[in-house]
Amino acid sequence: MAACFFIVIDQKPIAKGLLLGSIFSIINFILMGESLPYRLDHSRRMASAKALGSILFRYTLLAIPLAVSIRFEQFNLFAAIIGIFSVQGMILADHICQYIFSIRNKQIEE
Repeated sequence: MAACFFIVIDQKPIAKGLLLGSIFSIINFILMGESLPYRLDHSRRMASAKALGSILFRYTLLAIPLAVSIRFEQFNLFAAIIGIFSVQGMILADHICQYIFSIRNKQIEE
C-alpha cells in the first residue's frame, strides 16, 4: 500500500525500492520456514552446517536488493532497506497489537 501511495505522488524510485526490498524479504521468510525441517533431523554437526549454509544463502539473497538499488538510480536505496525490514516490522506490530488487545480483554473481564 505504501508503494501505491508513492506511485500516486510521483515518487516511483521510492515505490520500486519498497517493492524490491519487500519481495526479497518475503522470499527470505518463505525460505526460512521451508528450510527449518531439514535442519532438525540431523546430527548436531550436520544441523549446524545446514543452518550456517541457510543463513549465508538468505543473507546473500537479501543483499541483492541492496546491490540493485545501489547500482540503478530507478530504485531508492533507503526505501529498499525499509522494504527489507517491512516483514519483520509487520510481524512485530501484529504481536504488539495482540498483546495490547489481550491486556484490554483481561481488564474488561475483571
